[in-house]
Amino acid sequence: NTIMPIVFITGASSGFGKATAEKFAQAGYQLILNARRLDRLEALKTHLVSSYGSQVLLLPFDVRNREEVAQQLDNMPAPWQKIDVLVNNAGLAAGRDAFQDGSMDDWELMIDTNLKGLMYVSKWVVKGMMEQKSGHIINISSLAGQEVYPQGNLYCATKHAVTALSKGMRMDLLPYHIKVTNISPGLAETEFSIVRFKGDTEKASKVYEGYQPLQPEDIADVIFFAASRPAHVNLEEITILPTAQSDSRTVNKNP
Repeated sequence: NTIMPIVFITGASSGFGKATAEKFAQAGYQLILNARRLDRLEALKTHLVSSYGSQVLLLPFDVRNREEVAQQLDNMPAPWQKIDVLVNNAGLAAGRDAFQDGSMDDWELMIDTNLKGLMYVSKWVVKGMMEQKSGHIINISSLAGQEVYPQGNLYCATKHAVTALSKGMRMDLLPYHIKVTNISPGLAETEFSIVRFKGDTEKASKVYEGYQPLQPEDIADVIFFAASRPAHVNLEEITILPTAQSDSRTVNKNP
């Protein structure tokens, strides 16, 4: 009876995280699912258990809270602590303002979630991966981690930092046979724009009008593909765009 690998997904209650949980569940992985919204996590667990008979551990915490991250991870049942794949998916954009008009609160929120949250979770998980001399960290960056666009200032800065951190992790963890993959999606239709525009669904829906954006399942497929390569293969950097997009400012919209 083979013990299936364990995948730990942050921000698993919606979007890329939720689709990724479904994809790994289909393949029989054991799942550790993190998000702030426990009701959504519980609904997802119920679905995954009934559809695939998945083994699921829920960890409802905010990645921004360093003490909470440590406490919840330290208190995981021992069998769950041998994590094979970490998908650092929790992240967000808050506001779409020129730098001079930006909100400090929005800036703090993006730095704390996109960068510090990823660091807190990774720092804990990496200890076990170093002991077992194997593991795979998959960081969800963004096309905004390669390019900068108007009113994208702080968001682009945090995603550039994720991309740099992925490369740094890859170098430092090399002696431990730990893979690191940086995934950079372009325009994808999730709650991302609703969050960015503070719940303004009209503004958010305009972002995806007139072309076919990426769907969460498209990203989940790529995450799973990267995670399921042979031990000697590491997909280091993957950029995924919808066919209608060439860069962060150019989208072929057909009215």
